[in-house]
Amino acid sequence: MGLPFASGHYLALRDMIASSIGPAYRSIWHRDPNGHWTIYTTTEPEQSCPRYFGKGAATRHVPSIDVRWTDDRTIEVTMGQTFRWQIELTSSPATRLMTTESSATPAAAWRSRALLHAVGPMATVMLRAGRVRMCARTPNGPEFRGTPLHVWRVADSRASLDGETFGAPAPLDEQISIGDIPLPQRGLFFVGRSAFDAPEPTDDTQHHLTDTGVQT
Repeated sequence: MGLPFASGHYLALRDMIASSIGPAYRSIWHRDPNGHWTIYTTTEPEQSCPRYFGKGAATRHVPSIDVRWTDDRTIEVTMGQTFRWQIELTSSPATRLMTTESSATPAAAWRSRALLHAVGPMATVMLRAGRVRMCARTPNGPEFRGTPLHVWRVADSRASLDGETFGAPAPLDEQISIGDIPLPQRGLFFVGRSAFDAPEPTDDTQHHLTDTGVQT
């Protein structure tokens, strides 16, 4: 879902093994300490994350993003020679409980907006990662709906981009949002499903990636 660093950088990884609008793809989202977002994607923007999250962000189409498990708890993400990110995962009573409850919920139930709106506040309390929403508007306008099936927290992480290291994981001074979707204030990782409304082409709607003042 996302990971903040003490330096003010923020990273998120999306590894879409299947998509209804194009081929499978991977993307890395990066926010620098000045609040500027860049989305790196391995397929065309209209067939990947920028279709929904591209307003207010720079988009970079890259040849590949490699994701490799070095052991059963550690992931290494690389993008050419410029980007390296190591993520160490662990579980907690809260993540284990969320995984158990998610696995026991019928797939049809996850299509209910009422259920998703109820799960968000529960996850906010359980995960202690700031506000969590499972159903909200994206910067480009369409509604996002997320279904977490397996949840872990990030125990430790190291990352660098263009020779700059990001330092230790730590909450930002204020929780940030993409559109109406708050990003976690501590590292979270999940396997699940996502769905979006179809974009409505218009030149009038203005949406942006914003740093929203939600204190944590």
